[in-house]
Amino acid sequence: MMARTNLVIWLRRSTLLFFVLCEICCANALAAAAGNNLDDLLGRTNTQVGGFLEQFSDVKCTEQVEQEKIGKDGKVELKEESTYDYLVILTNPGGELSLDESRLPVREAKQDRKNRPLLVSNGFATLFLVFHPYYAQSFKFALLPDDTLDGRRFSKVSFEHIPGTRSPAALALRGREYPLELSGTAWIDAQTGVIAKIVAGIANTLEDVGLKSLQSEVKFAPDPFHDLKEPHWFPVVASVEVETPRQHWRNTHRFTDYKRFSVSTEEQVSSK
Repeated sequence: MMARTNLVIWLRRSTLLFFVLCEICCANALAAAAGNNLDDLLGRTNTQVGGFLEQFSDVKCTEQVEQEKIGKDGKVELKEESTYDYLVILTNPGGELSLDESRLPVREAKQDRKNRPLLVSNGFATLFLVFHPYYAQSFKFALLPDDTLDGRRFSKVSFEHIPGTRSPAALALRGREYPLELSGTAWIDAQTGVIAKIVAGIANTLEDVGLKSLQSEVKFAPDPFHDLKEPHWFPVVASVEVETPRQHWRNTHRFTDYKRFSVSTEEQVSSK
């Protein structure tokens, strides 16, 4: 999964009329206020995600991947664990946003995957791209009641992909890519636009190619760097669960030990 990354209301009569009008006016006012609050929140989130993406592409971390195959009884039949040096490479060729994940194996599982296949899931750490200006116009958003995570209050925003528009995620299957019609919910700090958690999935849009369900969840935590001008939360856990009519897999990606890196070049000119 690239930036597409490569898995969803009178004195009698006159008094009654006045009451109805008041309720209608209040309802309209509340709806307008909710709309404005959503627009403001999305604006802050778009800005925050745009800035965070550049920060995210300037760091590297350790990624621990746990791949599980689950049996019909719900028990784990097969499990593999791998560790990688992980970083995201951001490019913008011709105005097209593109993210590539780089994984350098530190410890890789050696199981026979041909006879015991496991799910390969990439890029779910970048699920926040749903709110990036490049992709946000491809989704419908709605404001939900606030919620609390770890004792902290967050705004909740639902999102639903608009068919026929660009998607930040795709399923790679038998040499083809199928854009994922993602829908889900994000927990967002109302003041900063920081995303704390995203859950997303797909409806029955890909059953014709054998994908029964896909559910994902990404959790973020405050950045490990304390000198950034803007607050950013980095991915810490991304889980992906996929079912087909005959198979059930679950992958968990954990991201730790974030570090900044920089690339410098030196040019020397020799004279004869």
